[in-house]
Amino acid sequence: MRTRPLKVALLGCGVVGSEVTRIMTTHADDLAARIGAPVELAGIAVRRPDKVREGVPAELVTTDATALVKRGDIDVVIEVIGGIEPARTLITTAFEHGASVVSANKALVAADGAALHAAAEANGADLYYEAAVAGAIPLVRPLRESLAGDKVNRVLGIVNGTTNFILDKMDSTGAGYSEALDEATALGYAEADPTADVEGFDAAAKAAILAGIAFHTRVTIDDVHREGLTEVTAADIASAKRMGCTVKLLAICERAADGASVTARVHPAMIPLTHPLASVREAYNAVFVEAEAAGQLMFYGPGAGGAPTASAVLGDLVAVCRNKLAGATGPGESAYTRLPVSPMGAVTTRYHISLDVADKPGVLAQVANIFADHGVSIDTVRQQGKDGEASLVIVTHRAADAALSSTVGALRELDTVRGVASIMRVEGE
Repeated sequence: MRTRPLKVALLGCGVVGSEVTRIMTTHADDLAARIGAPVELAGIAVRRPDKVREGVPAELVTTDATALVKRGDIDVVIEVIGGIEPARTLITTAFEHGASVVSANKALVAADGAALHAAAEANGADLYYEAAVAGAIPLVRPLRESLAGDKVNRVLGIVNGTTNFILDKMDSTGAGYSEALDEATALGYAEADPTADVEGFDAAAKAAILAGIAFHTRVTIDDVHREGLTEVTAADIASAKRMGCTVKLLAICERAADGASVTARVHPAMIPLTHPLASVREAYNAVFVEAEAAGQLMFYGPGAGGAPTASAVLGDLVAVCRNKLAGATGPGESAYTRLPVSPMGAVTTRYHISLDVADKPGVLAQVANIFADHGVSIDTVRQQGKDGEASLVIVTHRAADAALSSTVGALRELDTVRGVASIMRVEGE
């Protein structure tokens, strides 16, 4: 074993950074044995140096992150501060000064992954980011390495614990969205400002990363169609139950049947209770991967939190340090396919549409004609009426999103259609 330690700089010491520090300290001997050399925490950059951080050596704390990454003796920089800047500048500066980088920054990788990979390659460094997607669940490395010889056709998953907790509570208790969100906030699953989670931004960043790796093409967060769950109602959950389904916020990345393009999207969807993802409860995450040779694979576990995310960070740290000792680098960006990302309008799936209509003869025929005129085939219809008002619940066969949108637009023009109560996609069949 080499006796000279590999030096590590840590950027950020919040929930995840504190756990990284704890594990590096308490498991130092094990890490050294696995790597083949000791690792030494050489500095910790923070914004608030006076904050009490239990177990964090005060002498390592600094507010000058730039000076820390510019030190010529730093072998690996761990970035857990999040956001675009100053993280992007600090990471590229670390590359320029000879350090490899381990990051948990999904927003940055999803927005600017290609440039970061290029900077790493130009400086003979590694960029690893397992912790950027689904916490402790190994996803990036299996897609990037274990399935490198296979053809992945679809990645379907629950990649945000906050939204899964909310939808699970709505499903199990009958609560509305606001009540379930309040419970998630009280238990610490939701931030004071939950926008990134409930509006799908967090899941969209992860979808971009997964799609890019799975399909060997460049996908950014701007390519991902995104819908949140704030419009999901208790009535939607009840309708799903009547169909033998549950509602999940899904990240869906697919290769087109002809192999000429890919799609990436995040939105609520009904999935059958028989699908493995339907049983994912509370704040857990799970990702279903469909590959040509390997078949169907499912990855399940805690998708966030200090200790789970730190586990993924430390796994990357061990890999990067081993590469350093071997004088090599691990896999970089693989974007050789250069597949275009198709717009949401081209995506085909099934739909569940609930309409409020006048309860009188001929309404169902009018509605059916609208669907037929726009080339959308109806699978099932359920009609309920009372006191001159009625509801129609229609489930379609697979149809393009653009065709469904034009169908709904035409339905809104009918005098007999009082309103479109809800529209939800049906996946996992």
